[in-house]
Amino acid sequence: MNSVIIAAAGSGTRFGSDTPKQFHILGGKPLIAHTIAAFEQCGQIDKIVIAAASDQIQAIEQIVNDHKFTKADRIVAGAGTRAGSVKNGFNAVDKSSSVVAVHDGARPFVTPKEIVAVLEKADESGAACLVGSVVDTIKQIENGTIARTIDRNSLRRALTPQAFRYSILQEALAGDLSENMTDECSLVERLGVSITYIEGSSRNIKITTPDDILIAEAFLAAHDK
Repeated sequence: MNSVIIAAAGSGTRFGSDTPKQFHILGGKPLIAHTIAAFEQCGQIDKIVIAAASDQIQAIEQIVNDHKFTKADRIVAGAGTRAGSVKNGFNAVDKSSSVVAVHDGARPFVTPKEIVAVLEKADESGAACLVGSVVDTIKQIENGTIARTIDRNSLRRALTPQAFRYSILQEALAGDLSENMTDECSLVERLGVSITYIEGSSRNIKITTPDDILIAEAFLAAHDK
């Protein structure tokens, strides 16, 4: 059995809208519905746990019911930090899960193929992260000036899902969560566990700002042609 925790408890302050980004209508349905659908359609995912803001749980439940998502049977309250929200989600995960994936609720374009690849890699190695290439030239700055250029060939952007054997993620979440960790690999790295990676698609974007919605709508329009 494999499970996924969808982290959807963020405040979305950078989105600049009275409507939380996970409820923004994209292609005729809420953004979070696209995200859940990718895991619903993935044959290697058995259970979906959603960590949502406590005042949004009822709205998420309505979306799950409206779209007849059968795997998303547990929706839990998130916390003040991402790590805290993921820990709350993990506590609701079926303990018989072999691999547990974690995915951003605001990444609606992940594909079942990417999900399977990360799950299989994590099952094989213990921990795996979906990553994206860095296309811009990267500069390191110090004291108001550019200090050096970083070799981008050795850099990758962390995407999601990130997946781990149950016991590894359990140990990572049992540690100190006071530091503001922005992904689960950061927690697992502290254990000294090697994390393998899978190259992901450039379309697996995280909706953060209103401009990202324009890009997302363009992706959907291109897909419909």
